[in-house]
Amino acid sequence: MTWKNYFKPMSNEQVIAAFHQEMGWLQKVIDQAFATYFLQEGHEQRWQDIPPPDFDGVDCPYSQMVQTWGLNTYQRLALALALAPHWMPEVLDVFLGKNQVYDRAYTEFGGVLDKQHSGFLPTGQTFSFIASVGNPEGRFDAMAVLDKSNVLIKEQVIKLETTESYLPRLNGLLTFSPRWYHYFMTGFQDEEQNNASFPATRISTQLDWGDVVLDPGVLSQVEEIRTWMEHGQLLMEDWGLVKRLKPGYRALFYGPPGTGKTLTASLLGKASGKAVYRIDLSMIVSKYIGETEKNLAGIFDLAEHRDWILFFDEADALFGKRTVANSSNDRHANQQTAYLLQRIEDFPGVVILASNLKANIDEAFTRRFQSIIYFPMPSVRQRHQLWTSAFSGKCSLASDIDLDRLSEEYELAGGSIINVLRHCALAAVRRGDSVVRKEELMAGLKKEFKKENRTIQMGA
Repeated sequence: MTWKNYFKPMSNEQVIAAFHQEMGWLQKVIDQAFATYFLQEGHEQRWQDIPPPDFDGVDCPYSQMVQTWGLNTYQRLALALALAPHWMPEVLDVFLGKNQVYDRAYTEFGGVLDKQHSGFLPTGQTFSFIASVGNPEGRFDAMAVLDKSNVLIKEQVIKLETTESYLPRLNGLLTFSPRWYHYFMTGFQDEEQNNASFPATRISTQLDWGDVVLDPGVLSQVEEIRTWMEHGQLLMEDWGLVKRLKPGYRALFYGPPGTGKTLTASLLGKASGKAVYRIDLSMIVSKYIGETEKNLAGIFDLAEHRDWILFFDEADALFGKRTVANSSNDRHANQQTAYLLQRIEDFPGVVILASNLKANIDEAFTRRFQSIIYFPMPSVRQRHQLWTSAFSGKCSLASDIDLDRLSEEYELAGGSIINVLRHCALAAVRRGDSVVRKEELMAGLKKEFKKENRTIQMGA
């Protein structure tokens, strides 16, 4: 189960009760771990025998998700430890103690001090230390929690931040997702934001397949993708094709701007009930070696777990023709491309790449696609359909506007026609009307043609 808006009535008291119970349990666990480690009173007891809260009578997103995921004691420990700096940082103050022998912090506690945070920030080593106190095998339980197969990692609730290659992996900070924290506090999803750590934006459409005007050949090829999305698992598992085919489906959409590539990707998601995320390549491509791969890894890991469709617009930014590696920058660019290609090939879901020109895409990459679909400029008949559909609502065209002539004389893609509709609707509403005059339509056309460095005769 993935997260969703929490529609049950919820009070702040319920959230406070859940977090306080969790922090109270964490405090007891840490106290027992220290007693065991330093052979203090009660050291013979085990922290694992302290039961985590069962949240009886507490009904809020945090308690519900803990129960839904069926978290074990070590998972609860990692979750509470990552939550502590946000909710009750003083629980971790005990880790700030000094080793009197060496007059320095205890190395085994891990943790990080930051000038912008007055408290102790836990790392993977902090978690591993508690997990293995009195039981060295607990270190393996800790590593299992931090593995990518664990639900808390797959859902990206917690994260073990990456470190420099020469540092131990457990030196990474154990962090709590801001999105999940917002959800646990409010009961509402904070949609994934397009930023450096999550360089993608969800796209959707209110249109349906009946609203799309595409070439029949294009629709036929798109139908193959729909069929794979509906029956791919059956073919791979029941038909045994998993032995011969790579998982997932990879398609390249190419053609002029505005011809329906993004809309088609959105409709595929809508038809299958899958979220479609457009990858922002400008945010992914980093000048720092390793950053591009890290940014991509987070997207692919979450997309695989959530069963998203990934849409790479302007894909030639990473899949353009490769250059001979004459410099470190060239080698870095080729390294990024190779990594992305491998992740796409291994992705078990649907990946769609879009480009204006197929010639911009390296032929070595195009051989990896199951479908390469050309989205041409609409024909005269299709343009007539697009104009008719665009002005079929409240905003309509004046009777002296000849749609047949308009479709015949002005070659525009569907996206450009929608831009003309926007211009005309604004012009009409300013006059307090909904009927578009011919001069307003021609002004909208001129504006679109100017974007492409084309001109039209205003008197046409």
